Amino acid sequence: MNKAEIVAKYRQYLYGLATYYKEPLPFVRGEGKWLFDSEGKKYLDFFGGIVTVGLGHCEPRVVAAIEKQLKTLQHVSTLFPTQPLVELAETLCKLFPGEQPAKAFFTNSGTEAIETAILTARLHTQRPEVIALRYGYHGRSMLAMSMTAHASWRLGAVQDPAIRHAMAPYCYRCPLKLSYPSCGVACASDVEEVIKTTTSGRPAAFIGEPIMGVGGFITPPKEYPGIVAEIVRRYEGLYIADEVQTGWGRTGGKWFGIEQYGVKPDLIVGAKSLGNGHPIGVTLARAAVADSFKGSTIATFGGNPVTMAAAKAVVDVIASDRLLDNCTTVGGHFRKRLEGLQEKHKAIGEVRGMGLMQGLELVKDRQTKEPAPELAAGVLEAAKDRGLIIGKGGLYGNVLRISPAMNVSAGDADQATDVLDQAFQATASS
Repeated sequence: MNKAEIVAKYRQYLYGLATYYKEPLPFVRGEGKWLFDSEGKKYLDFFGGIVTVGLGHCEPRVVAAIEKQLKTLQHVSTLFPTQPLVELAETLCKLFPGEQPAKAFFTNSGTEAIETAILTARLHTQRPEVIALRYGYHGRSMLAMSMTAHASWRLGAVQDPAIRHAMAPYCYRCPLKLSYPSCGVACASDVEEVIKTTTSGRPAAFIGEPIMGVGGFITPPKEYPGIVAEIVRRYEGLYIADEVQTGWGRTGGKWFGIEQYGVKPDLIVGAKSLGNGHPIGVTLARAAVADSFKGSTIATFGGNPVTMAAAKAVVDVIASDRLLDNCTTVGGHFRKRLEGLQEKHKAIGEVRGMGLMQGLELVKDRQTKEPAPELAAGVLEAAKDRGLIIGKGGLYGNVLRISPAMNVSAGDADQATDVLDQAFQATASS
């Protein structure tokens, strides 16, 4: 099918799905850092399927693992243990940065893994209430949307009544109108205020993203997670790190984003880059918490042998190719280039993120910080026209989200920066 046919059928047979660009852009092939559209044009992919294709498209070692498992055993469900399932579980549990030993529960997506984490916390504590953060995003089930704090992502107006929201650690738009570090990270104390005033005083858990993905790659002060963890544990709640976007080395030097802050979580939720595009979710929990999960539970497709083999190959490639270090090195180089763009283009109000997870918040005026969503959309479009794929997000739709494969080079980062520079210039002059 050509581009027009693909788009026409997309619109005719699918519903409820947003697309980028003035005209949807169908892709037909991916190879490493490149994507190819239906007309043969290639694009440098610096969005990675929403922070998912961490090794690049069709990574040969992952493809080989999938092909081998496809010819061996495709499915039996979790009622029957398999070698790929226990091998991946052992590997990931040894990476768990909280108290050891740990245990795993596999699902098909980040949303399902979030559901599992919250259910596990509620079963362990025998409490229902959960503290989440404004600007946070956790998925598209009823519970996940309840914890999500973006109006546009909370569909249906049916919400879990036991969810409470605290202030986000959004320094650029501080809800308290303070400045870091003189603020003393005052936003963290709002978690305790929320517990005292809007719950029974006995929360099951706190859940937060080490970097708030859909929120616009909001990166909290380094002290924030530790302060929150201390508060939550004082009230005998659990700390859940939502690592769907930040996990598997993306932030540089560590397997998980929460490790950047020195916090030991009780549970971790992972997905996205763990499968390099293969559908997967995982909930990791310290054993004492995991063992509270009792009852008749199975996962028909969670733990699928093909998915497990793919994910095991992904983790092995990340380790063997030292991609945690690459995210640090190339991410640092890329960050400096982006900060150079900020000096040149006044519309870039802030550059933030870690490793190869970087965001640019665009504003109409640096003093007023009025969001510039139209400019973000324009830059996104102009970058695409010049062969670069990036994402956008934020409550106001004014943040460019950049998350390439974790094995890109400094040269790739330079190419992306140069295209972004051209896109800003073209948008400003249009």
